[in-house]
Amino acid sequence: MDGIMPRDSLFQLRDMFVAPDQGDDSDSDIDDSPIGGVNKLGPGDLGPQKKEAAPKEIEKTQKKKTKDIWDDDEVVEGSEYDTLYDPRPQPEYDIIYKQAVTSEDMFLQMGNKNNATASCEDMVVKIELPGIKGSDIELDVKSKFLDCRTPKSKLGLHLPHPVDHKAGKAQWDADKQVLTVTLRMVRDYDDFNF
Repeated sequence: MDGIMPRDSLFQLRDMFVAPDQGDDSDSDIDDSPIGGVNKLGPGDLGPQKKEAAPKEIEKTQKKKTKDIWDDDEVVEGSEYDTLYDPRPQPEYDIIYKQAVTSEDMFLQMGNKNNATASCEDMVVKIELPGIKGSDIELDVKSKFLDCRTPKSKLGLHLPHPVDHKAGKAQWDADKQVLTVTLRMVRDYDDFNF
């Protein structure tokens, strides 16, 4: 029966397009009988039937009665660092993506790496902090947020990709007065990209 719909399915499809008050002008006696105990089907009747949720699942979906304005899932990571009344300016920064390239990738093109950010392993954040000593810098890195504070400036940066905040490294260049933070990116499909 490849390519041919069963007779019951055709009648069910037909019944979906007939208005309930509209009479049937067919001469067949078979058309008047209910098919499988169902007289009329609607768009909600297509597909697998939905099961009723168990009481435990209903409790999970219902909001707990608290006086909290937001759930923990709704609060963006790093929002606790956003202060509107801090007069310190934001320093200049640049985000650079870094990729480990071998001679096979470069000359033989045997790997599956390309020049897109999807093939990069590290994210490098360079923060320009003129007139600052290295001992005055406070740096805190979370998986999606970087917080850099000095007496003269403040940077709260929501990172474009999640990072491994425990394996990062920071380097202060006193001559250029630039803080370089290197962070290993953590993405869902890294197993396919490398």
